[in-house]
Amino acid sequence: MKLSRKWLNEFVDLSDVSDKRFNDEMTLSGSKVETVEREGAEIKNVVVGRIVEMVRHENSDHMWVCRIDVGREAPIQVVTGAQNQKAGDLVIVALDGAELPGGKRIEAGKLRGVLSEGMCCSFAELGMTAHDWPHAAADGLMILNADPELMAKDPGPGDEITGVLGYDDSVVEFEITPNRPDCLSVIGLAREASATFDRPLRLHRPDVRGCGGSIADLVDIEIEDGDLCPRYTARMVRNVTIAPSPLWMRERLRASGVRPINNIVDITNYVMLEYGQPMHAFDFSCVEGNRIVVRTAREGETIRTLDGNERKLTANMLCICDESRPVCVAGVMGGANSEIVGDTAMVLFESANFNGVSVRRTATALGMRTDASSRYEKGLDPMNTIKAVERACELVELLGCGEVVDGVMDVIARDRAETVIHMEPAGINAFLGTDIPAEDMYAYLARVGIERLDDSFPDADVRVPSWRGDVLAMADLAEEVARFYGYNNIPNTLTNGASTRGGFTDVQKFERSLGVSCRALGFDEIITYSFISPSYYDKIRMAEDDPRRASLRILNPLGEDTSIMRTTTLPSMLEIITRNYNYRNRSARLYELGKVYRPRADGLADEPKVLSLGAYGDGIDFFGFKGAVEAILREAKVGAVRFEACGDNAAYHPGRCARVRAGETLLGVFGQIHPLVAAAYGVEAEVYAAELSFEALCAVRGGKPEYQPLPKFPAATRDIAVVCAECVTVGALEDCIRDAAGGLLREVTLFDVYRGPGIAPGSKSVAFSLVLRADDRSLTSEEADAAMKRIVAALNETLDARLR
Repeated sequence: MKLSRKWLNEFVDLSDVSDKRFNDEMTLSGSKVETVEREGAEIKNVVVGRIVEMVRHENSDHMWVCRIDVGREAPIQVVTGAQNQKAGDLVIVALDGAELPGGKRIEAGKLRGVLSEGMCCSFAELGMTAHDWPHAAADGLMILNADPELMAKDPGPGDEITGVLGYDDSVVEFEITPNRPDCLSVIGLAREASATFDRPLRLHRPDVRGCGGSIADLVDIEIEDGDLCPRYTARMVRNVTIAPSPLWMRERLRASGVRPINNIVDITNYVMLEYGQPMHAFDFSCVEGNRIVVRTAREGETIRTLDGNERKLTANMLCICDESRPVCVAGVMGGANSEIVGDTAMVLFESANFNGVSVRRTATALGMRTDASSRYEKGLDPMNTIKAVERACELVELLGCGEVVDGVMDVIARDRAETVIHMEPAGINAFLGTDIPAEDMYAYLARVGIERLDDSFPDADVRVPSWRGDVLAMADLAEEVARFYGYNNIPNTLTNGASTRGGFTDVQKFERSLGVSCRALGFDEIITYSFISPSYYDKIRMAEDDPRRASLRILNPLGEDTSIMRTTTLPSMLEIITRNYNYRNRSARLYELGKVYRPRADGLADEPKVLSLGAYGDGIDFFGFKGAVEAILREAKVGAVRFEACGDNAAYHPGRCARVRAGETLLGVFGQIHPLVAAAYGVEAEVYAAELSFEALCAVRGGKPEYQPLPKFPAATRDIAVVCAECVTVGALEDCIRDAAGGLLREVTLFDVYRGPGIAPGSKSVAFSLVLRADDRSLTSEEADAAMKRIVAALNETLDARLR
């Protein structure tokens, strides 16, 4: 929101407050200043000059040599090619060394052999347009004495031109938060400035004389949906005269970043800036049936808006219509079929309140964002409509551009109750950690229009003004007190209530510990997108009937490559592995703790996390990668880990893939990526990957480690070598040994696998070292031998493994 300080001074006298002090104190009180700009700051050494004499240039048939009085002892000589000036005219003169917008600098010099000590300017050379100066010549010099409004300022030779043209205002741009739409107006910011500097607020009550007649005889207004349009207010103006707006209005509009157009349109923009209430003016001769209907559009209806584009409307878009067609998209933009033009004779001024959510959805769907829609979408004060339309009609009479018909059409479809809050000063002090007297609190609230309803003290009910829709509870009252008491005056204190201590949950701590373990093993963390292409499932050879192919589809994807939510993290990991391989990195070890999305019957999705690992190069093989997985599980204190051969996962090498279990809980799968999958990604190296369920890891992770004293009794060690079939895994042998040994076995360690002479084809010899110990006694040889006999018998019976 851009604010003219000259305009602001009409409501709050801050003429003695510097720009810096104004910006600092407004920001501290909650109205954040983004920038401040001094109009005409780029214009230097440009003054008013009076043409004393004009003669033809001796070397040119179109140039004039002018002697101009610029307030110095003697006139200066300026050569110009303009043709619309005459002796006695007041013109704009850029003197030697002058600076103009765009970095242009004027230097004295000769033009065709004749000295020119400056330059006579048009309004364009000062960065202005014909909208700013509609009475000035577009292709010649700006003649000041041709404009009566400028002459009313009594300009004289040597006067700085910025002051004469009213181009010397300070324009402050505020960052207005969405909960304060009242501050998107001069009056709203004036209220804030009045409260901040504790100075009187001078608000003007519009006074409309009228010309007789009755608007009720001219127009009928109907609201079909009160939720979308709670209030619609209108007044009629007849015998309209379209002309440029006066200078003072054009100056204020220009400072606020709005282009002047004509008096009627400028009035609606002026009122929007002043009151924060968007308005629209209809050429009433274009309203069929003399009837205004506020309704949603019908299917197939279209409207050509004021920007010249044809808009297709849908059934949820609110429109202002006549008997047969839309004439305005409510809260967004008017229609070209009711535009104010040069021959407009009767105008209907609309000042309405629309549902903010509806306006935002309509503006977004149509690809239109206007000053009006940006205000409506934040939620405006419905009590402001009558003030705004009265102010517009007052300006019509002030500018002499029409006659205001008596009466106001004010249709209220939904009324809003006033907000009353019970004020507890002691509670606010406890909340803020302050000791502010209750009298001061009520005084701060009174500055912003929040009034006490009774004389009870210190607690009392207060009434919130209609324009402060953001004040709903006592916490909001505390904010008002705090910002005018001064945030920097609030001492640093602990809260009086029960305090809480922040920290991570156990699951969050476990998640971070997994990351630490992965990084300690040399894996680098990656973060990948959750949306992928359906073709990724084909690249990892996922079966056509695999339930994981049922993915959630994105309604508005950026493209086919990001059109579904992933149900497996493997394609994402392989994409990053491939990128590193294509960048000619010799090796890579990567991990990610990311989500997958599994659709549910209710249309939503379960979002479990998966710990993904990926690696290639650096001499890594299946067993090295298995060791990394084991190390991660060991750090997570996951017990009873076992690995099962897995040959049915098409994404992995059928002979180098294993499922990981902790007891009966399946943790995931790891192994070498199938060569066909690697080839689909263009990787010629051996690639290894793991997918471990984070939820399963959480379920089986160990607790805090407990201290175990050193053994008091010696261990008995035994070695055993058995011959078994080639298909029997070492893990199965270990499990059988542990089950048969009972509680005496402490360690079992593989130390040899032999195939060769003495071993039949299709068989292998596997040797283990066993450590047996009892906690309460020294084992005897007989006890150790008995345990070994049980182990040999179990191996023979269960796995057909014979003692070698």
